[in-house]
Amino acid sequence: MSEITFDVEPCAETGGYVARWDAPRGGGGITTQGDSFAELDAMIADAVGGYFEPKQRPKRIRLHFSKDPILAVA
Repeated sequence: MSEITFDVEPCAETGGYVARWDAPRGGGGITTQGDSFAELDAMIADAVGGYFEPKQRPKRIRLHFSKDPILAVA
């Protein structure tokens, strides 16, 4: 598997983000969350590293946002 795609949604409870990937043949998947984009990135990388064997890890991880994120700029 060369690429997987996580669906990312804002989390109303924490104000952060939740990312989900469903395994294509069932058998679970990965769900993780982070309070910021940087934390979400680290949590996804950690979860993917724990889910896949080293030789089976995807080369790319794509994020699909269900809602476009809005960044506040001061």
